[in-house]
Amino acid sequence: MRHVLAILALSASLVACKGDRDTCEKACRNFGTLMYWKKVDAELARLPEKDRADVKRRRLGEFSSLLENGVDDCVNQCASANNTDQTDCMIDAKTAKEAEVCVED
Repeated sequence: MRHVLAILALSASLVACKGDRDTCEKACRNFGTLMYWKKVDAELARLPEKDRADVKRRRLGEFSSLLENGVDDCVNQCASANNTDQTDCMIDAKTAKEAEVCVED
């Protein structure tokens, strides 16, 4: 899914992070994970029960690859922005809704 890449790119452009690359990576990975599974969970909810396990297994398989392909851009932009409040917010977020609040203007 290109959505994770788009989400990470969008979040990186909207989000400012602490200059520390490790902290930015943690924030970007948490944000990307929460947003990805929000989308997948909505997709799974629309499917018949019998199809959900296969689709979830497929989405789980693609998740790591998509996250790895998008996280570097997010980290680079995050580190250059240097905003600890948003970084901490993204790290502390436990739900997609909480993560979305972190990047709102």
